[in-house]
Amino acid sequence: MRHRVASPPLIMALNPSSSCRRLLSSSVGRVTASSQQIRHYAAPGEGTVPAAKQKYVPTTGIYPKGFLASSAHVGVKPSNTRFDDLCLIASSVPCSAAAVFTKNKFQAAPVTVSREIIKSRNGAGIRAVVVNSGCANAVTGAGGVEDAKAMGKETDRCFEEDGTESQTQDQSQTVVMSTGVIGQRLPLKKILHKIPTAYDTLGDTHAHWLRAARAICTTDTFPKLLSRPFTLPNSSTQYSLVGMTKGAGMIHPNMATLLGILCTDAPIAPAALQSLLNSAIDKSFNSISIDGDTSTNDTVALLANGVGGGPQITGPESAGYAEMQTVLTDFAADLAKLVVRDGEGATKFVTIRVTNAADYADAKKVASTIARSPLVKTALYGKDANWGRILCATGYAEGVESVVPTETSVSFMPTDGSPELKLLVGGEPEAVDEKRAAEILEHEDLEIVVKLSETKGEEAVYYTCDFSHEYVTINGDYRT
Repeated sequence: MRHRVASPPLIMALNPSSSCRRLLSSSVGRVTASSQQIRHYAAPGEGTVPAAKQKYVPTTGIYPKGFLASSAHVGVKPSNTRFDDLCLIASSVPCSAAAVFTKNKFQAAPVTVSREIIKSRNGAGIRAVVVNSGCANAVTGAGGVEDAKAMGKETDRCFEEDGTESQTQDQSQTVVMSTGVIGQRLPLKKILHKIPTAYDTLGDTHAHWLRAARAICTTDTFPKLLSRPFTLPNSSTQYSLVGMTKGAGMIHPNMATLLGILCTDAPIAPAALQSLLNSAIDKSFNSISIDGDTSTNDTVALLANGVGGGPQITGPESAGYAEMQTVLTDFAADLAKLVVRDGEGATKFVTIRVTNAADYADAKKVASTIARSPLVKTALYGKDANWGRILCATGYAEGVESVVPTETSVSFMPTDGSPELKLLVGGEPEAVDEKRAAEILEHEDLEIVVKLSETKGEEAVYYTCDFSHEYVTINGDYRT
């Protein structure tokens, strides 16, 4: 096993843990609508987290046993001369692996390569995830596919040199992800040169995980990292989940809307893991929208190495499966919310709750339509209680039969615990207290409740943000 040097501290106002255990080969700016909300979107930019976002960056964590993380500076974008843009997550033992991918027809090379890797291995024997930011390796032809495969093979080679399991000839052990500009080839030689560096600096401290989460950012203003302990009824062991994600723009579900890596030390068989992830995605990463655009690179992967011990979860009939589903879904939802909170140019985090639908699908379609309406989002940015735009989006949601116009109600639900502000009740407009509405819209968090009928029915929850002038600024100069 090679000697590994700990990574330098993250360039942020954080207090990472100083402990370090590395056992890979062992047996186991602009002022927004509210003058108090300041956002500096350029990433990596100056590498500082805006004051309003620092509360979302963890200072400690409880991480799953047997997983390690690291990052390295490649300079994928020539303008990035300082910040790490290569991330590596590795397990001390082979893992069960599951993933969901974009349904965009122009799927990036790492999407097609990683899907084939997991399929060819039947979701077993995965050791690592390697990610670069700064270039999406999307719409890059056959050469881009070869580049993605080369990233995986170079990561595999690091395990071989440490004397651990080697991959079979055409079955890499590494899931590959890329994010950034579409239509450009990777600076492959530079990336391949730095993968061994990332491997040599793997570690299990909070600082390692936080740096890895920062390395996958593009226009994100803060690293999105969560960890959580949990127990299962079929075991007395305390397990842990860790997740990191990136995304701030080009976010709308048709799978996962971004990049995400989740790891757990719970023992879960591949088939059960894929089932758990599919269900969790529906109410988390598939229930958020920033701008209505679904990327070419969307990937969320879940790895389970079983190092925590205990009986294996093999399917829905297994003890602990239902509890694992609840833990994973809640965790994924909290991780997905961080993406919305960092929406490009966003000043508000908006929960859309649609109730009394004939079925969940109808409720979700209405919520999704409201969430991606530019008119709703710009009204929220302008602190305008323009409920007519919410109602309009509700009415044009495609394929929905649950809407009863004479029974539809719309309210603002303040997040400070004060009474809801009713805007429309049973299809009849209320006399809106504009002063009260303005007070509610001053807050960063807001919940919109839409009741489709008076008949008790299904509910769906969706998360979105507002549209500001800054969104245009960010995306107007993103490539250049």
